[in-house]
Amino acid sequence: MLILVDNGHGVNTLGKCSPDGKFREYKWNREIAHEVVAELKKRGYCAELLVTEDIDISLAERVKRVNNKCNQLGTKNVLLLSVHVNAAGNGQWLNAKGWSCFTSRGLTKSDKIADELYKVAEKLMPNRTMRKEYSDGDADWEAGFYILKNTKCPAVLTENFFMDNRDDLAYIMSVEGRKAIIATHVEGVINYIKKHGKG
Repeated sequence: MLILVDNGHGVNTLGKCSPDGKFREYKWNREIAHEVVAELKKRGYCAELLVTEDIDISLAERVKRVNNKCNQLGTKNVLLLSVHVNAAGNGQWLNAKGWSCFTSRGLTKSDKIADELYKVAEKLMPNRTMRKEYSDGDADWEAGFYILKNTKCPAVLTENFFMDNRDDLAYIMSVEGRKAIIATHVEGVINYIKKHGKG
């Protein structure tokens, strides 16, 4: 099983920073994705960064990279984690907060990955807000995000708290927060593979 970790956005993506400009999403995403890949490899899993460049890579190119791996290895042997940080507005401090996970619409294998991520997130970050949407019977949010609906393999996109909420931002920039977020991705995907394996 190849675990692809996608770090959202790039150095040239406009916006995507905290209201005070001290936090840049592209940089944080890359640091977290790098650590997730390193920890998965350390534990004996096959993991790769989807984007090694600092510049933003188009969604079409990202999807192409994922699907090329699916064509090489078989769709059942690949899964995708896309790492992001949320924002509620356009450059002002706001009150929206919390961690969430998105999948494509409909009942898919991606829902099972999201289930495992939520379980670990709640265990490792018990005092943090978990954003859930139960209209289809499970906690994940369903959306028509390009990278989720166009990749052939199971894929989830995590929104790791809000960069325009002061409390969330302090948490994701803290050593404690970073460790918990990295561990959530690592433990969540390992639990999914152990329970559901291929197919």
